[in-house]
Amino acid sequence: MGPKELSHDGPIVPRLAAIEDMAGMSILCSDKTGTLTMNKMVIQEETPVYKKGESQYSLLRYAAMAAKWWEPPRDALDTLTLNAVDMPSMSAVEQLAFLPFDPIVKRTEGTVKEISTGKIYKTTKGAPHVILKLVTSTNQNQKANEAITAAVEEDVHSFGLRGIRTLAVAKTNDKDQWEFLGMLTFLDPPRPDTKQTIEDSNKYGVAVKMITGDHLLIARETARVLGMGEYVKNAAQLPHLDPVTKKKPDLLARDYGNMCLATDTFAQVLPEQKYLIVECLRELGYKVGMTGDGVNDAPALKRADVGIAVAGATDAARAAADIVLTQPGLSTVVEGVLISRRIFVRISNFLTYRIAATLQLLVFFFIAILAFKPVEYMPSGWETIPEFYDSKEWPEFFKMPVLMLMLITLLNDGTLIAIGYDNAKARDTPEKWNLRVMFVVSSMLAAVSCVSSLLLLKVSLQSWQHGNFLRQFEVGRLSYGQITTAIYLKVSISDFLTLFSARTGPDWFFSIAPEWSLIGAAAVALLVSTILALTWPESTMDDVPIQGLAQGKPYDFIMYIWVYCVAWFFVQDAVKVLTYYLLKTFNVFGFNDTGKLVLPDSALRYIRDNKAKDLHSINASGSRR
Repeated sequence: MGPKELSHDGPIVPRLAAIEDMAGMSILCSDKTGTLTMNKMVIQEETPVYKKGESQYSLLRYAAMAAKWWEPPRDALDTLTLNAVDMPSMSAVEQLAFLPFDPIVKRTEGTVKEISTGKIYKTTKGAPHVILKLVTSTNQNQKANEAITAAVEEDVHSFGLRGIRTLAVAKTNDKDQWEFLGMLTFLDPPRPDTKQTIEDSNKYGVAVKMITGDHLLIARETARVLGMGEYVKNAAQLPHLDPVTKKKPDLLARDYGNMCLATDTFAQVLPEQKYLIVECLRELGYKVGMTGDGVNDAPALKRADVGIAVAGATDAARAAADIVLTQPGLSTVVEGVLISRRIFVRISNFLTYRIAATLQLLVFFFIAILAFKPVEYMPSGWETIPEFYDSKEWPEFFKMPVLMLMLITLLNDGTLIAIGYDNAKARDTPEKWNLRVMFVVSSMLAAVSCVSSLLLLKVSLQSWQHGNFLRQFEVGRLSYGQITTAIYLKVSISDFLTLFSARTGPDWFFSIAPEWSLIGAAAVALLVSTILALTWPESTMDDVPIQGLAQGKPYDFIMYIWVYCVAWFFVQDAVKVLTYYLLKTFNVFGFNDTGKLVLPDSALRYIRDNKAKDLHSINASGSRR
């Protein structure tokens, strides 16, 4: 039922255990493009050119040559360039070779031939610092290299401060040397709901960290607009795999843990570093989610506790992920977290109740068998008392027919089926199992039910004694068969009512309205138990007398049993609330310890020691990184 409920809001869950992991997720590492942003590039008018005679349109045309323009666009950047050029004019050139985009190389390249002249040259588009390195490596003019480097870095820095992305375009000249033609500028606006979604995520105890391959300044500005925090790190400061063995650093969490915890945004990240960031956070003990869409995201998606393939992801990313989104954006992830937590709460409440119900039965019958000898409660001279209904001595010890125990269990199991559809309230912090707390709460619920059942058994066995408590309600002189049936009804009612206390966790039973299916199932079970207790034919089963409560005086005893059970239910719920209050107040068994990200003192010191230095580095030379 969990995957079905999640699928209504977009996520598909191939791995069922991911529901539990998502409920406990405390850190979400999110890709920027397409998840936090629209992934719809909007070209800007500002177009810095570095070669005389070039224009925005010529740059767009050269950029289109560094793509397979006759095919559907492969990504948002191809869509941007191909939609802006006159496609019939592209028939004037023929593409001879093509180098597709690689997240490590960060550029594409096309080798084209002009059909009219036969001239062959290469064009490329990509990240400015990558294209700049390519251009300067083939040009021996040091002065020209310094000039173009200064101009490009200044423009990239200027645009980056405004959150404007740049796409560099270059081509080879007659000497097969690369020339930096200019840069196209564009915006990838955030989704309208992203900022609110991030606020909601933080409210529910899930810290969102942005991991992007974009320039440091672009990432910083995007984080500022979305309210994600201002502490940014770039690839040079992040861990790397060993270049020879391709293994992670041996002391990854020790050396990089504080940085990964403190950093809000990771910029210019390589695919291998996504994996290492996730691994570092996991080694620190947090449950980490990771969103991705490409082949290179697969290792990080696989390593994360909750790998999330976003809408439109590649087959490799979908195969590596635990959850696949069918709708774009981060809002479906946050909604999935809440649904997962509600499912977790239902399971937790179910287990709490199941333990309580089992303990109630075991402890009650254990004590009843050892502590009560029904034969000792028979009135003296019972053979000569006309009102004494039984014709033989009561048993040496209390017991209940197996059939009655089976009925309690079967009706109980039938009711529990409906708990999967019950209303549940998602908590504001990540979920984690605390079995000691669960056992304590279950034990208190069971203790109240057990005590009330033992008290009723005691006063029922004493019904023939003068001054008995039941005599005040004009109830007394019960047959042993009626006592057996009364205890069966009491245990049944208490068992079912305990469910309504356990289902609300630390809150009062009336704080969360139960689903109608649960009410209906419980009502049927209680009605069946009551009718059986009223009309059970007089008989003997397993050497135990049984008699329906409607077959002899007192006729209204069943009403008093119901009132008695309901009164004890209020006591039981109050004890439960008090137990949770004490557990929370004194943090017993780590009750208040959730998986929520709370920066340790070491991470706060790291921010304090490095923030000024990093900020100066960003402002002074961000464009060179």
